[in-house]
Amino acid sequence: MNKYLILIAGSPATGKSYLVHEIQKVLPSIFILTPDELKEILADSVGFNDLAEKAKLEEEVWANYYRILAIYMQLGKQFILSEYPFSDKQKGQLKELSEDYGYQTITIRLRAEFETLWGRRKIRDRQNDRHLSHIMSHYHYGDELTDRTQADNLITKSEFRKVISDRGYDRFSLGEVWDFDVTNFDQVDYGELLSYLGRLEEK
Repeated sequence: MNKYLILIAGSPATGKSYLVHEIQKVLPSIFILTPDELKEILADSVGFNDLAEKAKLEEEVWANYYRILAIYMQLGKQFILSEYPFSDKQKGQLKELSEDYGYQTITIRLRAEFETLWGRRKIRDRQNDRHLSHIMSHYHYGDELTDRTQADNLITKSEFRKVISDRGYDRFSLGEVWDFDVTNFDQVDYGELLSYLGRLEEK
């Protein structure tokens, strides 16, 4: 049985979560592990009082992420899916784990024009269902903020542009690569990709 690590990569606001749900439809038994979900779990259970503690919590997130991913691979799960703005910061560890446990890696890279990404990101950060820990310099479970425009750790347009450029989200690749321009969601067709992934279950 071939085993696969599927990475949905790309800048924030490229529609990675939507694609996760679409892939689940063709691979219902897939195991999903996302760093952002771990961030939210740790933020709720531990919390942070300042940006230094937030950065330390992020280190714990990645240590837990790689440990859980290794466990899934040790168990021999045929399909493991992870979505995140992956960069070279994670590439080495992901490559090593895939090789150690005999996983073929498929990168699905989503990219879009910057102005489109910024417009989506600005809206997303201010929506009430956005986990508050992502946009605050301090957070503990139960904290509330009705007016999200008052969050004290919202990313600025220039910061967003810089992080995308510095980390090269739209250039990340590991293993087989599928590349999609998602500037206009209405024009994106994942049909061929989903059919391909569905056929892998038969191998």
